[in-house]
Amino acid sequence: MINIKAKQAESPEFRLEFIASDNDIDELGHVSNVAFVRWIQDVAKAHSAAIGYDHEAYKRIGRVFVVRKHEVEYLSPAYAGERIALITHVAWWRAASSERRTRIIRVASGEELVRAATLWAFVSTENGRPRRIQPEVVDAFRKQPRPFD
Repeated sequence: MINIKAKQAESPEFRLEFIASDNDIDELGHVSNVAFVRWIQDVAKAHSAAIGYDHEAYKRIGRVFVVRKHEVEYLSPAYAGERIALITHVAWWRAASSERRTRIIRVASGEELVRAATLWAFVSTENGRPRRIQPEVVDAFRKQPRPFD
């Protein structure tokens, strides 16, 4: 089981809301596990863009975060047409890695649908080897992100 309260957050929470679409639904009639994992990555990218590190910014510094591991706990299904909130933060930093925690909730009830922890590695865009995370990147995540449109 993922213990999302194990450490104090190293970044403020970032929240993104949207409506689950018909394209997210699997043959069982609810949001597919693949869609949940895509949303976990999407909210991480949106959070990064909101603090000034979109893909172009990472290309300029020659380094980028890549997923090393996802741990996903599925708690309850979601359905097309439901308003969903993705809530994420960076839980901790190491020299060349970080862990991001994400919760996915049903906005109408506040019910938690998914809880996840993702290990991200910071790597060179040139050769894919781990690189130390620059202090300015960490500092940017520790500030409150601007609202995402």
